[in-house]
This record gives sequence, C-alpha cells and structure tokens, in this order.
Amino acid sequence: PPSSSLLLTNFSFSLSLLCSPPVLPHYSVFVSLIDKCDEPLASPLSHTAFTSSSVFSNGYAPGYAKLNRRGGAGGWSPLDSDHYQWLQVDLGSRKQVRAIATQGRYSSSDWTTRYRLLYSDTGRNWKPYHQDGNIWAFSGNSNSESSVRHELQQGIVARFLRLIPLDWSEEGRIGLRIEVYGCSYWSDVINFDGQGVISYRFKVKKMKIIKDVIALRFKTSESEGVILHGEGQQGDYITLELRKAKLQLQINLGSNQYGSILGHTSVTTGSLLDDNHWHSVVIERYRRNVNFTLDRHTQHFRTNGEFDHLDLDYELSFGGMPYSGKPVGGGRKNFKGCMESINYNGDNITDLARRKKLDTSSFRNLSFSCVETHTFPVFFNASSFLQLPGRANHNVVSVGFQFRTWNPDGLLLFSNLDDGILEISLEEGKVIVHINVTTATKNYRVDLSSGSGLNDGQWHAIRLVVKENFAMLTINGEEASAVRSTSPLSITTGGTYHLGGKGHIKPTFQGCMQAILVDDQPADLHAVEKGTVGAFENISLDMCAIIDRCMPNHCEHGGGCRQTWDSFSCTCDGTGYTGATCHTSIYEPSCEAYKHLGRSSDTYWIDPDGSGPLSPFKVNCNMTEDNVWTTVMNNLPPRTLVTGSSREKRTVLQVNYSASIDQVSATITTSAEYCEQHIAYSCRTSRLLNTPDGTPYTWWVGRGSEKHFYWGGSGPGIQKCACGIDRNCTDPKYDCNCDADHKVWREDSGLLVYKDHLPVSQVAVGDTNRPGSEAKLTVGPLRCQGDNYWNAASFTTPSSYLHFATFQGETSADISFYFKTSAPYGVFLENLGNTDFIRLELKSPKVVSFSFDVGNGPVELSVHSATPLNDDQWHRVVAERNVKEAVLQLDQTYRVSRLAPAQGHTRLELFSQLYVGAAGGQRGFLGCIRGLRMNGITLDLEERAKVTPGVKPGCQGHCTSYGMYCRNGGKCVEKYNGYLCDCSKTAYDGPFCTKDVGGFFEAGTLIKYSLAPEPVSSSRDSRLQSHQLWPQEVNLTREELSLSFSTSNDYLALLLRHNGSLQVRYNLGGLREPFSIDVDQRNLANGQPHNINMSRVDRRITIQMDHYPPVSYTLPDASDTQLNLVKTLFLGKVYETGHVDPAVIERHNSPGFVGCLSRVWFNGVAPLKAALRAAAQSKGKLLESNCGASPLTIPPMSAATDPWHLDNTDAEFPFNEERVIPDGVNRDSAIIGGIIAVVIFTILCTLVFLIRYMFRHKGTYHTNEAKGSAESAAESADTAIIGTDNPETIDESKKEWFI
Repeated sequence: PPSSSLLLTNFSFSLSLLCSPPVLPHYSVFVSLIDKCDEPLASPLSHTAFTSSSVFSNGYAPGYAKLNRRGGAGGWSPLDSDHYQWLQVDLGSRKQVRAIATQGRYSSSDWTTRYRLLYSDTGRNWKPYHQDGNIWAFSGNSNSESSVRHELQQGIVARFLRLIPLDWSEEGRIGLRIEVYGCSYWSDVINFDGQGVISYRFKVKKMKIIKDVIALRFKTSESEGVILHGEGQQGDYITLELRKAKLQLQINLGSNQYGSILGHTSVTTGSLLDDNHWHSVVIERYRRNVNFTLDRHTQHFRTNGEFDHLDLDYELSFGGMPYSGKPVGGGRKNFKGCMESINYNGDNITDLARRKKLDTSSFRNLSFSCVETHTFPVFFNASSFLQLPGRANHNVVSVGFQFRTWNPDGLLLFSNLDDGILEISLEEGKVIVHINVTTATKNYRVDLSSGSGLNDGQWHAIRLVVKENFAMLTINGEEASAVRSTSPLSITTGGTYHLGGKGHIKPTFQGCMQAILVDDQPADLHAVEKGTVGAFENISLDMCAIIDRCMPNHCEHGGGCRQTWDSFSCTCDGTGYTGATCHTSIYEPSCEAYKHLGRSSDTYWIDPDGSGPLSPFKVNCNMTEDNVWTTVMNNLPPRTLVTGSSREKRTVLQVNYSASIDQVSATITTSAEYCEQHIAYSCRTSRLLNTPDGTPYTWWVGRGSEKHFYWGGSGPGIQKCACGIDRNCTDPKYDCNCDADHKVWREDSGLLVYKDHLPVSQVAVGDTNRPGSEAKLTVGPLRCQGDNYWNAASFTTPSSYLHFATFQGETSADISFYFKTSAPYGVFLENLGNTDFIRLELKSPKVVSFSFDVGNGPVELSVHSATPLNDDQWHRVVAERNVKEAVLQLDQTYRVSRLAPAQGHTRLELFSQLYVGAAGGQRGFLGCIRGLRMNGITLDLEERAKVTPGVKPGCQGHCTSYGMYCRNGGKCVEKYNGYLCDCSKTAYDGPFCTKDVGGFFEAGTLIKYSLAPEPVSSSRDSRLQSHQLWPQEVNLTREELSLSFSTSNDYLALLLRHNGSLQVRYNLGGLREPFSIDVDQRNLANGQPHNINMSRVDRRITIQMDHYPPVSYTLPDASDTQLNLVKTLFLGKVYETGHVDPAVIERHNSPGFVGCLSRVWFNGVAPLKAALRAAAQSKGKLLESNCGASPLTIPPMSAATDPWHLDNTDAEFPFNEERVIPDGVNRDSAIIGGIIAVVIFTILCTLVFLIRYMFRHKGTYHTNEAKGSAESAAESADTAIIGTDNPETIDESKKEWFI
C-alpha cells in the first residue's frame, strides 16, 4: 500500500473554487496538449478497415473513401442513395478522435451535404455524436473536391466510426471520402462483475483529509450500483453510486450528536447512464467546496455542516460497499460494468490493481478487459415501424420486450389476429392492452392496464401472455403485481407483429426497444438488418438515440423541466421567474423601480440581480419625497437581555434577516449609495469596548465574517462609541458610556454607516457575568437608499461608445435598458465573436431590432411602434435569448418572439469587448441610455462615461417622460439621477403629490390664513377644488361647513347648514343680499367623505359635488364680478371683526365645523396644509388626519369623467351650461313643474320673510358666542378614532364630513 504521505501530498490538485469549470488534472484520460492530438487516423488504414452498407460497383468500394485519394472510382458510393446507407471505419483500437473531414467522390457530381456520426468500441451498440443537447448533424460538401473539416466540441474515444449520409448532391448520388484526426489512447480497464470490490486501504487507520481529487470513467447497462464508498466511525462518508441511471454523490464531512449540525449533502447529475457507453467523472473537493463533473458538465456546491475534513477509516472501496465495513444497507447493489483510469488523489487505482497492490480477493475472476453485453436496441422515431414474423394459427400469444421513452402516449405493438386485433400501447404513462376477438357467435373483449409513469426514460420490461380464457400482463418482471384476466376468450394468432405503430390511428411510439421476444423466441434483428427476415422503415438498428433534454436542466431558478421525445418545457410556478426557461424575474430589482411605477410605501418582493442566481426576497420600501429607503428586517427582538457572558465564554447573538447575507450584500454592493443600521447597547455594570485602550469585551461581525471593534456613531478603525466621537460621555475618561461600569442603566447607541461592513450578522457580548451585571442589545433593521436605476450616459457624437468586458451569455442572455433620442437610427450595443454576434439597434424611427447569430445563421427580430421612437421620450427595450426562444419587447406594449430551431447550435460564443454605442462609428447612437442590465448585472455607464470622450455621464430630461407621475399640480423637478415631485404648491404630500393632507376640526377649531398683504382684485377667484391645480388659479378641495375669507365688504362663504345641506354664498357688491346657491339638498353631515370642486370666472360659477356632473350658475347682472381686497381665509370658523355676513356668524359660527377637511386649495394656496405645517395660524385643537376613517359609500370619479382630473394641462373646464334664473332658484326647480303655482307663491312668501328678517338684524357682531344650538343624538364619527371625550351635545353637523 502507498505511504500516507503520498496519499495526501503526491498528487496534482486542480480546484477552481467554484468560480469556473475545473481544469482536468494530469491524470485525465485526455492528453493535456490537445493541439498535438491531430494525427490522421484513417489514411494509414488498410482497405479492409473500411466497410459499408452497400457498394455501387467494385470501383466504388469503401476502401477508396480516403481523403484526397483518387483510387478506384475516386471514393465510396452505395448501391442506393437513401437514408439506410453508412460508411464504417475500424481504427484498429480505441483512439481519441478530435476532428473529421469529408470530400465528395473525385471528379464527379457525387457528394454528401449532411451526415451524422456514430461511434462504438465494439462495432455494435452505436452512439450518435451529441452537441448542444442534440444528435448532431454535420454540414458536408457542396462539390466533389473541397474538403470540409469539423472539430468535435466533445472529443470522443472509440474504435469504430460510422457515417450516416442524411442529404446528398441533387445532381448525383451519395459520394464520400473521409479523414479522421486524433491520437492514440490507452488506459487500464477493470471489469466489475457485480460481486467483486477493489479495496484501497490506508496505511493508517484513520485519515483526516482536507482535499480530494477523484477521477474515473465507467460504462454499464445497469441502472443501479455503488461506484465508490468510504466511511469513518465519526459518521463521515463519501459515496458515488448509480440510482435510476443517474449519478448521485453523497458526502458528509461530519454531524454532531445533538443534531444541530447536519452534514449530509446529496447531489445528483446525469441521466440515462445505463446506455453501456463510457462516461467520465471528476470529483474535486477542497474543504466544503466541491466541483462535481460528469461528461464535462460541472456542478459547483458547498457541503452542509461546519466541518472541513473528511475523516475516513481503513479503506476506500471501488465497485461496491466494503465487505470489511458495516453491513450493506438500503438494498444497494454493487457496480456491474467496466471502469477505467481510476485515480484517487494521484494514485492510479487500476494500475495498482493490475500490479496486485490492492485487495481484489472478492473477485471470482478479475478481468482487465471489458466484457461487452449482447443487447441489440432498436430506435424508433415518429415515422418508424418494425415488422416481425411469429407463429400463425396458434392459440397462444406470448410477446415481451423492453422499452424506454419520454412520451406519455404511443402504440408499442399491434397484431392482426385471425379473427380480431391485439394492441399494446402506452397511454398517459400506463401500459394498456386491448384484445378484441369477433367470431360468428360471440364477441370477446379483454382490457388490461398496469404501471404508471413509465415514460420516465428508464428501461421497462413488458411481458404479455394470452391464451384461452386467460390473459396476464407483467411489468418489469414483478409477478406479484401482474394483471390477470380470466374472461372468456378464444384466440388464434395471425403470424405477424408490428412494433412502432406507423400508419395506425394511435400516436406512434418514439423511443427505444430491446430484448424483443415473439412467441417466446428472441427476434433475430441481425437477420432483419440484412433484409432476410421481417421488414422495417426509418428505424435505427443497434442504437438507442434517446436524449435527456432536461439534463443539464435548462430551466433556471429551480424551474421544473418536462420533456417529450423532441422538446422540453419549463414550469416556473412558484419560482418568482418567468419565460421559456424561467430566466426573467417577475419582480422589480429595487424599491426605486417600484416607486417609479407609481407604487406607494409598502412591502415588496425585489430581485436585485434580476436573472442572476440570487432568489427574490421581501423588503419594506419607504417612498419619501426625496429618497427611497429599502429596509431589511431581522429577527433579533429589541432590547434582548444578555447575562452570564464573559471574555472566556461570550454570548453570541445571531442576527438573521428576512433575506440571506448574499441577497442583502447584492442589494448593498451593487446599488445602494448609503446604508445605515442602528445598534444600541444598554448596560448596567457591563462594559462594552473597554475604552480607551483595553481589549473590547463586545464586538460585532459584519459582512465577510469580519469582526469589528467600533460601535454605532463611530467608524472603522476607531474604537469608540458615539459619545466618544462627540465628547459627551457620562465619564469623560472613557469613550463609551457603558465603559464607565456604572451600576445604573446607561446606553451606547448610534448608526453604523460603513456599508461595506453591513449588515450586522452577529454580536458577541462578553461582560455580563458579574453580580448585578446585565445588558440589553438592540440591532435595528438595515436601511439603504440610492440606486443604479438612474445610471445613465449621454452619447453626443455618432462615433462615441463605451466598452465593457465580453458579454457572457452562452445559453441564456437578457438585456434591458431605457433610451431616448431624437435621432432616426443608431446601434444601442453589440458584441462580436468569430461568426457569432449579438446586436440591439434602432433601425428606423419606429423600428427596434434584436439580431444575433449562434452558428445557425443570423436571426433578426423587429418590433414596430405605432408612434415615432425618436421623440426624446424614454422608451424601454427588453431582449432575451435562450435555447428555447428569442424575445424582443418595447415599452411593455410591443412584443415579438421566435422559437429556436429544433436542431442546431445553441451556444453564443463571443470574444470581443461589449460596445455600448457603435464601435466602428457606423450608425452610431445619439442620445441617452439608462439602466442597462445584462443578465441581471447593471453596467456602470456613468463611471465609464467619465473617462470616455464623446460620452457624458447622466442624462437630463427625465421630467419629459415621468412628469406625468407628479399629480394634483405637483411640479416635476429634474435631478442629476432622476426627478422628484415638488408638492409645496399643492394641497397634497407624498412622492407623487397623491397623499391627502387633512385635518380633524374639533368644536371651536379654526384656521386663519392671511392672503396677499397688498390689495388684490380678482375676477377669476373662488376656485375651490378637490383635485388639480390650474395654471394661474387656486383650488379649494374638499371643504366643510364654514369656509370664509374677509375683504373690505366682499366675501365668499361655503356653509354646511344645520340640516346637512351645502350652501355657497357670494357677496361681491351690487346686490342688496348675498347671492346664494344651494349646492345639494342631501344631508351631507353623514360621516361619509364628500368632494366639492368650485370655480368662478367673472359671472360664471361652476360647482361639482361628489361624482355628479358639474353644474353652472350665473351671477345676476347687477352683481359685481371683482372680489376686492382679498385679506383673510378662514377654515372651520370665522374669527373676524367688521362686516361679515350675519348668516355666517349667527347660524353657523358656533360651535363651527366639527369633522375632517382635506385637500383644501384656494387660488394657489393650501391653507390647511400650511396650518398643519405651522405656516398659518390656527386656534383650537387641530389634528392631522387622513380623513379616511369612514368607508366610501359613493365611488370616486374616474379620471375619464372627472373634469378636474387634468394633470399639468391648460385645458378648459368641461362646463355643463345649466343656467339658473337670477333670483337664485336652484336646479331642483325642474321637479316642481306640476305644482308651479303653489311653489311660486311659497317662494315669494319666503323671500319677503327673509328680506325683512335680514334687514332687521343688519349690523356687526362683536361676539362669537352661540345663541343656542339644536340638540342631536348623533355622535361624532371621529370620537372613537381620536379618543376625545366631549360631553357637550353637538348638532348633527358634528359628524365627520369630508370635502
């Protein structure tokens, strides 16, 4: 046995640390210098090494099919030019094959334009060459002289090669000359019989291994079997085994006895590995990082648990479980098949076994050559069938075969009986047997069904026996679960059996069959191949060309893969992603993105890396006027008590977040401009940092698992707390309040703002074990602001461009960005390869194109906009390309897609730099590009633009596209990296000026707003409005009861009367009495929200109440139209001396309005908002309220029908001209037409009474005392909300009422 030092050190170790595919070490079965493996292998061979399906004549023999040779007729041609022909080469021994070249037959019209390559070790059980997930078809020749060479992406090792012509010259026939390039190959092979196990025993009993490299190649026809196994008494183990023809690696670096550390890790890769072809495995481990490679497909993973060493005892066994170890559990089978080039940490196991340096005593007959199986598979496609003879006129049917397929449905076998029919089919993954026999006297029918999920790609065996009054169907040899029928039955065979089902009404079978038994006799498929027995069409003999299209899984982000024989589909439900391959995130990348979709503060799912590997997570988004804050919560309760900790045994508090550290780090490092996290340490006789010079008792751990010894309010490298920085600690000798070690509660708290250290993941507390010592720890949520959402660059010349690293998007690529331009065309970006490329371009003012080439020829997708795109507005482009389809989308409105071809190249191979703009100056882009994201990574355009001539960082003009989001008169203000809505001149707040500003008025509360001090004369006044700010005018929105302002004598009053109706009173002079309008006779003091919009232009007054259409009124001709000397505006109550309408003072001023007002706007000022922001006078108790305590009973107006919902326009009001008569009769006069005489008499009497009453009370009140109020049983709607006790009895106007 080798020494332990060799075991651990004498090997070549190559580990990529999970960043890139691993580099195969020197023991690989392939030579390291691939460029030297390029020898011609076919030319030196003798004529007898070449064979073919047929020969046109002696001069066309396969031996003449050597590249550039002119012997015989100048190449090989078959007797018939059809799809059943082949040319085969025996290389004499297994060789490494790297390339293949073809020519047509010399000086002729015969050549092959497309062909397929098969290979084999034995000349049987052929395997088609695969590339890009498909059985590859090589392009051939277009004439007889030039040669076409193809490098094999996946190098193969084989002795026999077979070329299958698929298409050929239209002028002639199939003609071929070939050459194969590669080099010799040799390896030690061991045949495992399912019993023997090779034991690689360690020199010492226990091995503690920190790194491993294991490599081997295997082939088998079994779907189960242990390939290698090692274990230790501490519970560590490593097992590599086949399970259902998939390769599973199980590894455990250690678990503890309490179960808190669970090290078991299991990873599965590959499928269909029981195809009796060679497969290569490499396992590379360094500590917990593992690269697991099967046939050059690598999975990177990290083992579970916390341990780094693999502790194994005694031995590592190959081919099965060790006999000297623990009993074999779980029904595990030993491996049956062949292995070669087994290497473990630099030791060649196969060579050691050949030299008898290892224990092979368990083998009955150890063989160093591979014993081949004798299966003869048959491959069926959608147009195939195989006809086999059987016994005729016999009363027993006995058939059996094995099959594998991905399709849930298909006809497997049918036979015309002498007096009926027999069918075996696959329906929804179950085997169904139908037997229908019709005689002159009776009709016999038998139906059998068995199995489920049999379209899983695995081999499944069917056995059917039918005889008189008996039928039995057995699946996979399970006699116990066989389905039987004893129904009356009489049967006579017809003598012919058809497999595959072409021409039958049922779907044809697509898949493979083998081990076919007809009437208990194995089918002679060699005779079928020679044409002496049976018949066939479009089948491939001695080959199973099944492909697992879900391995590797092209469905990203955990999407489920489903497949049929020809294609696959992805199920993205519950993944958070969408698209053909679950590539595109359904969530926005940041809170900033949600804000600019018009969303308000809330909890949202975000996906910072988009289509990248990190999954979406939930955050709280706080949308403010200036910034957007992203908050990630943690699970540490505030003021968590800590006791019993010391320096020797610190208490470590874990801080877990609603997202993983990787997710949080992506949010911070890729986008945030500023982050903060509050941390607080409350202490009593507990020291914190042990300042000024001691070793800290407590520290915290941030991103990267790095310890930090500064506290909130301080910075990296400064071992102080906030009070130490500000020099205001309770004891100036210390830099932290807690370090004074007082017996009273103190606190050190502050913000951690160095974002590269955030978030806090652990806090280790170390001084709470003394008598009376305790501490309370608080770690607040992580809060970040700033985003790369606005990262932009301006291209000022057609030749300007930015360059970045080569775009890596081989199998899936997504690109998204915003652009705005006034130019008619321009290339947004492009990246080139040898022939591959990818490009996005503005082709014309209305067309955006996405073009690419992955090796199958250029593909271009174009979307056509109905309006020009060079309108200097922002437009969004999203392009995606994957193995299933390509998609181009513009402005979430126009979308075009194209499916990828079923056969062909799928990998996009680029090598040049990525150019944003046109690198060559051809059709260069002029304008702005913003938010460029490629495969989830935002490119920093601004940083690159700072050092690039012709390109400027940032882009102005955001308001031209996004100003529409500033509502209710808010003004869009340009920022360097975006825009904001200025709501200062509106009655609203919030990031988009959509947040109502309201206030709850208690009895006696009033607001006094002083208007312009200089004399103002206005004939366009009194615009009282609940939604929009109009240019040069001001609106009063949602107002209640007594709204009034004073002038010298003129005034406007909006009153809520005792009966709950609403009245508007105007006194502009010229009339003996104020002009009054009864807006609504309903009781509006009903606790529900109401809206009033009012405007006046000269004599025309327009009023809209709630969702009713606007109504127009006209001032009498005698009335003045000027509201003179506007001085003061009152809300809630009038507090004024001088001439004021007695109706206002006497009837409505005590106790004043009680309820809620919001969105109050008058000719450019927001008095209620000003009062709540301390910019206007108020008396009494005014509480800010959203005025939304009561549910809406009247639906709000839609934007389409609301005449005041005209954002940022100069549109005129859509007034309804419904004029009223000068004496003030309102719109309800239309109702009294039937009793007009009575109504006129009543009105006249009422007017006489009112005129006399008002003249009698003419004068100025010098008191605000109410003369009395009617009692009402109605309570205030806001009493329960604001918790105010008011023992007074208030009239019904106290109900909360919204304007």
